[in-house]
Order: sequence, then structure tokens, then C-alpha cells
Amino acid sequence: MPEPSSAAVRPAPTGVIHDIGYQRYEGPRLGRRHVFGALYLHGLRTTFGFGRSAKAKIFPWLVVGIVTLVAVALAAVRSQIGEVVATYAQFADAMSWLVIFFVAVAAPELVSRDLRSGVLPLYFSRPLPRTDYALAKLLALVTALWLLLGGPQLVMFLGAAFTTKDGMRGVWNELLDLLPGLLYAGLWAVVFASIGLLVASLTGKRAFAAGGVVAVFLMTTPIVGVLSILPSRAANELAGLASPSTLVQGVGIWSLGDLLVEGDPGEMMIGGFGPVYALAAVLLVAGATALLLARYRKVAS
Repeated sequence: MPEPSSAAVRPAPTGVIHDIGYQRYEGPRLGRRHVFGALYLHGLRTTFGFGRSAKAKIFPWLVVGIVTLVAVALAAVRSQIGEVVATYAQFADAMSWLVIFFVAVAAPELVSRDLRSGVLPLYFSRPLPRTDYALAKLLALVTALWLLLGGPQLVMFLGAAFTTKDGMRGVWNELLDLLPGLLYAGLWAVVFASIGLLVASLTGKRAFAAGGVVAVFLMTTPIVGVLSILPSRAANELAGLASPSTLVQGVGIWSLGDLLVEGDPGEMMIGGFGPVYALAAVLLVAGATALLLARYRKVAS
């Protein structure tokens, strides 16, 4: 009889387990609060390009440089002529157009990239609720915008404090002028961040997201212009409700008064509708935040 071939009698392969030192993690599990904090810090770094390529740092730091140079110039002029060129609140108003483009670049970086790359399931596989992800990104953008407007105001304050002729009393008065300006910068940050992040979360394409953010802020401005020329005083005074930028300015005029309109005859008039502007701003921010949270509940599902 023919002998069986070597292939027929070859023993079946067997698996071997090698101990290469892997061990279970036995350290502390930091939990939800630390995950939220890490996501917030990462988002804040992302808005200014930290941890990314040099190309990604160009635009955010260009904007930072422009607003800082403007603040330095205002402080220098004031030290020479001894008069206030622009209040802290007026500075925030003047820089609002730069804030629009900053949001248009930063918001897609915060959310559109994650949507496009499909990493959200990895985020949500950890003890991170969907709402925490959205709120961490929103808080990061709010902080970045507040620093963008508040940092230069601090430069203006230091310039005024070191050149005041009234000693500590002058520094204290200057501080009392600075605080409302910082609060006003916070209002700009909250309104612009909530709207910008909501628009950016609707698409994974950064170019479309950036264009959408700019369109929302700029294309509503002509509506304000049309309402401002209607033959109705009430319509003129309520026209600012049609655009996020003029809505914030209306709240500022109502709450800050002379700190915002002093020396600016072209400032819009809101009549007695200041509380309406404030209520509209609250509803706008609350509505945009609610829609943002709903958006991520839908994405997660």
C-alpha cells in the first residue's frame, strides 16, 4: 500500500499564548467631570491653533494681533492727549466684525472635523454624555471669544492706569469702567458662540460651515437697514432685533448707557425697548443652545 504523504500526517497547528506583560488598569478612574474638563481644554487650545500645524495658527493669531495692536494704539493716543478715545464697550463693538470671522474659522474646527472624521462614537463610548460634549465645545468657544475681546481691554486698562494723574482714585475709576466692558465682551462671546457652533454642527465640511456662519451674521444686517428706514418709529427702534450683532448692541445701549453711546452720534436708537432686546438675547442663546444639544442627541443616535 502507498505510504501516506507528509501533508496527511502533519499535526494540526495549535495556538500559543505569550505573556508579554499586559495588565489591567488598576489606577483611579477620573470620571465625567475630568472628561468634560479635558474636552474643554482641548477645545480652547484648538480655537487658537495649539497642538496643530503652523498653518492652523496663522488666522487666529492674526486676529489676536490686530485687536491687540488696536488696543495698544488707543492706549498710546490716550496717554498723549489725555482723553478717552474709545470706552472699553465701544472697543468691543468696533472689533465685532473680526469676531465674526474668528467664529467662522474656530467653530468648524471644534465640531465639523469630528463629524467628518466619524470619531463621535469613540467620544460617546466613554462616560461622556452627548450634552457634555456639546457644552464643553460651546464653553471653549465662549472662553476664546471672551479672551479675544477682554484681553485687549486689559491692555487698555493697564495703559490708562499707568498714565492716570489721579493716583489710586484714578485707577479705581478706570477699573469701574473696565468691568462693564468685560461683561459686555462676555455678552458678545455667548451670543456669537452659541449661534456659530450651532451652524457649524450642521455639516462636516468646514468650508460650508464657515460660509454658513458668516452668512448668518452678515446677511441679517441688510434686514436691519430696511427696517430702520420704515416710516414707523417703533419699527426703527426694534430693527436691531433682526441681526445678532445689532441685538447685542441694543442690549449694551440699554444696560451700559453712556459707556457705549458717549461720543458716538451714529449709535442706533432703541427707545424704551431695552428690556425687549435683553429678553430676545436670552431667548436666542437659550434656543441656540437647546438646538445644539438636540443636534448631538440626533447625531449620537
